Amino acid sequence: MQLRRVLTRTVAVGLAAVVTAACAVGAGDERPSARDTAAPAASTATRSAGSADDPVDYVVAISIDGLNPDAIRRLGPDGAPAFHRLMAEGASTLNARSAYERTITLPNHTGMVTGRRITVSGGHRVTFNEDNGRTVHRSAGGYVASMFDVAHDRGRGTAFYSAKDKFDFLNRSWDARHGARDRVGRANGRDKIGRYVVASEPTNVTRLVRRLRDDPDELSFVHIAYPDRAGHASGFMSPTYVRAVHAADTQVGRILDAITSDARLRRHAAVVLTADHGGLGANHTDPTKRADYTVPFMVWGVGVARGADLYDLNAGDRREPGTTRPGYGGVQPVRNGELANLALDLLDLPRVPGSWFDVRQDLRVR
Repeated sequence: MQLRRVLTRTVAVGLAAVVTAACAVGAGDERPSARDTAAPAASTATRSAGSADDPVDYVVAISIDGLNPDAIRRLGPDGAPAFHRLMAEGASTLNARSAYERTITLPNHTGMVTGRRITVSGGHRVTFNEDNGRTVHRSAGGYVASMFDVAHDRGRGTAFYSAKDKFDFLNRSWDARHGARDRVGRANGRDKIGRYVVASEPTNVTRLVRRLRDDPDELSFVHIAYPDRAGHASGFMSPTYVRAVHAADTQVGRILDAITSDARLRRHAAVVLTADHGGLGANHTDPTKRADYTVPFMVWGVGVARGADLYDLNAGDRREPGTTRPGYGGVQPVRNGELANLALDLLDLPRVPGSWFDVRQDLRVR
């Protein structure tokens, strides 16, 4: 596809200014500097409006980079109203797990969108944490499908809104050059991520909200990095970090408000939110530390059980891990890698080929 490229980048500013501005920005305030790589939108005729047995037509997947669930508890409903709204009105746990092998950003996000483990047989093998100019497929030694493949190849609109340049690695992996041929029904091309934006969190959320109101993509992925930046600058669970979690909550709240204020979205949209890792003190790189491997997992929207615990809903199929770090044998805890197949399941789409997490698409949210 011929891509439209806008090649300006968000200018880096101090963390304190970012957090302060994020807390104040409203739905109508868009920062103009961003990079947007958008493929032509699929026509309404080719983007299915729904299914007979499931009202969910649109899924917004949200990753909060570096979110330690203890910050949600510390802030409480007044300091983190959006996170607590997700818990009160949806199905959730604050005791999910990251990938077993790594508690760093790029490996876990690759797992979120592919449903694969990292280093074991069949894993995506993305063990590094910066864009190396290559692709997921190069790391894995063969093509690795993503949730964007499944949705795109079936005529659904896809979008990825990122707050970090390193996710160019994921966009490149499924672009018009490196994406697989579409062999499902009508050929929709190789570019699996129809809209890719790298910008500040307020800009990304503004773009997403406008898109949701005007011509929503069926599958959108939004990355919010405030907590991770604050953690590296001032320490995870420091006062600055907790304020950054509040800033992230503000952006999540804008997404929830956009959905509930629109009659179509209110009847047909769902949100899946998780994190790549937690953190405590100086970093988050030790996969054996509880603060690093513990993440939230929240599902909210039409048809989702209200105020439900995901482990209660999935008794026997998912095991509450307490403070432990389970490996990949036996009954699993809820993991962030389940995001891909759950999002597709909500859209009544099949699992990601080659995936491992939620491969039966049996994670119950109602």
